[in-house]
Amino acid sequence: MYEAATGPWPWYVAGPLIGLLVPVLHLLGRRFGVSSSLRHACAAMVPGKAEYFRYDWRSEGGWNLIFVFGILLGGVAAATLLPSAAEVDLAPATRAALETLGLHDFGGLAPSELFAWDRLASVGGFMAMVVGGFLVGFGTRYANGCTSGHAITGLAELRLSSLGAVLGFFAGGLAATHFLLPLVLGG
Repeated sequence: MYEAATGPWPWYVAGPLIGLLVPVLHLLGRRFGVSSSLRHACAAMVPGKAEYFRYDWRSEGGWNLIFVFGILLGGVAAATLLPSAAEVDLAPATRAALETLGLHDFGGLAPSELFAWDRLASVGGFMAMVVGGFLVGFGTRYANGCTSGHAITGLAELRLSSLGAVLGFFAGGLAATHFLLPLVLGG
């Protein structure tokens, strides 16, 4: 009888599988990254309306749209077929710091005090979801790629620009965690 897994795959399984994706895509003449799929989707749905979307998205990004659809489908399947009531495993110091900021729900992937539809009306929820989402989208376009594209493919190809982008992602994440999050949550 099959019993569902109760936790994430260990790093020594998931890491090499992700790492093998880079040479396979390289052999196929493709590059790994998810952010470009939004451009491909817009070009497919609104052809010819903006210069940025006027290109042959089928040959350049058709495979990428299928890949991203697979990511979404896999996420839905995992959430449906492999439910887990386990809390996110946080260090006690991290949990205490988040609790002082008013976050107490550690049962999902993100705290519901910030990431829930009814939180859009609060300043913190609006800042986290709408302003944060805009900044992620803008930053992805400005950096010419997302974290997965730069960190997985770009670093594997020894691109100096990807190294700069990854360092910027981490520096920005640390700054947001230590300075912006307390401001947004009023802590």
